[in-house]
Amino acid sequence: MIDRYARPEMQKIWNRQSQFQSWLDVEIAVVKAWNKDGKVPDQDLELIEKKAKFDLDRIDELESQTHHDVIAFTRSVSESLGEERKWIHYGLTSTDVVDTAQSLRLKAANEIISADLETLKTTLKELSIKYKDLIAVGRTHGIHAEPTTIGLKFLRWYSEINRNIERFNHARKNIEVGKISGAVGTFANITPQIEEWVCQMLGIGHQEISTQILPRDLHTEYLSVLALIASQIEEIATEIRHLQRTEVNEMREGFAKGQKGSSAMPHKRNPIGSENVSGLSRVVRGEMITAFENMNLWHERDISHSSAERVILPDSTALVDYILTRMNRILNNLVVNEDEVQKDLEMTHGLIFSQQVMLKLIDKGWTREEAYDTVQPIAMMVWNTGQHFMDLLLENDKIKSILDDEEIRAIFNYQYHLKNVDAIYQRCGIEA
Repeated sequence: MIDRYARPEMQKIWNRQSQFQSWLDVEIAVVKAWNKDGKVPDQDLELIEKKAKFDLDRIDELESQTHHDVIAFTRSVSESLGEERKWIHYGLTSTDVVDTAQSLRLKAANEIISADLETLKTTLKELSIKYKDLIAVGRTHGIHAEPTTIGLKFLRWYSEINRNIERFNHARKNIEVGKISGAVGTFANITPQIEEWVCQMLGIGHQEISTQILPRDLHTEYLSVLALIASQIEEIATEIRHLQRTEVNEMREGFAKGQKGSSAMPHKRNPIGSENVSGLSRVVRGEMITAFENMNLWHERDISHSSAERVILPDSTALVDYILTRMNRILNNLVVNEDEVQKDLEMTHGLIFSQQVMLKLIDKGWTREEAYDTVQPIAMMVWNTGQHFMDLLLENDKIKSILDDEEIRAIFNYQYHLKNVDAIYQRCGIEA
C-alpha cells in the first residue's frame, strides 16, 4: 500500500502487528476448541490465554534462519510460554492459520468498505432528489441527443450502487470464512467440529470443503466485486471530467481557498479528484486479473498465490476505501452551473426535438421512412447554418401541409421529457 492512497483505518488492518495478532487470535481459538473437545486441560488454556504473545523483531530473526514465516511466528509465541506451548499449532498446517486470519482481516476491511458504500449511496440519493427537475441535455456518443435531467444522472448511479452493495454483501459473506482442515483438507489430525467451533468463536463462517487452502474462486469473486465498485467510481468521475471541460462547464469539482491548478498557469481549475480516482480504479481492475490467475494452483496447494495476495488484498481494499471516500467528498463539494446547463440545452437550436417532430408526422399518417427523410435534411440545415430548427420547420411547406404553427411550436416543450421522471424515481424506490 502507498500511504498517499490508504486511510489510517485501513492501514492499521494490514500492518504487520495486525497480521500476527490475527494469527495469534486463530491459534488461541484453536486451543479453546481443543479444550472444549477435552484435549487441552483447562489450566493449559488459561496459561496460553494469559501469556501467549509474539515479538516482531524475534519473528524476523527466526525467519532469517527458518525461511518460514509461520514457523518463526509459532516459535516466537512458544518462547512466551512454558510446557503448555505444545498446544500451539496442534493439528494445524500453516494455511489453516494464514487463510483463516486473512479472512478476519478482510472482514475488518469489509466493515469499512460497507460503511463507505452506504455513505456514498446516501449522497447519490440526496443529489438525485436535489436535481430531479433540473433539465439538461442528454448526450449519446458525446453528441447532444434529447433532454434529460441532472437528477437522473445521480439516480442511475444510486441504482447502480445498490446493485454493487448487493454484490459486495454476497461476496463478503463468501470470503469471510475460515478453514481448519489440515495439510490437504481431510481433517486427518483435527476434526470438522473443531473447525466449526473455531470459526464460530472468530465470528466468521467455515468453508464447506477446502484443500490446504481456501478455494481461490472466493477471492476472485471478491476482487471482481471490488473492481466493479471501482469501475462505477470511474464512471462517475468520467462524467464529472467531461462536464467540467471549459467548453461544457456544467459541473466542476470544488476548488478550495489556496488550491492551485497548475504550476505554470494560474487560471487552471482541474478535475484532479476525478482524475485521481479514475487512475486508481484501473489499478483495482488490474489486481482483479491477478486474482483470476491465483485460482490456477497445483494439486492441493502451491504458494504462487501467496506472494500476490500480500499485494493485491491490502492494495485493493485500501484503494476501494480511498476512492469511495474521495468520490463522496467530490460529490459533496460539486458545483452545478445551472446557467451553463440551460445554455448547453439550447446550443443546438432546437435539434434535440427532432424525434418529436418525426413522431408527430407519423401520428398524422406518414410512414416512418417519409417522416425521417423529411426531417433529417432540415436538421442538417441547422447544423450548417445555425438557424433555429423550429423556424425552419415553420418555413417548410411540406411540414406545414400537415402541421400548423401551433402544433409545431408545441413540440418544443422541455417539460414533455419530464412526464415520466416521477415513475423512474419510484422504480428506484424514491418518492421525490
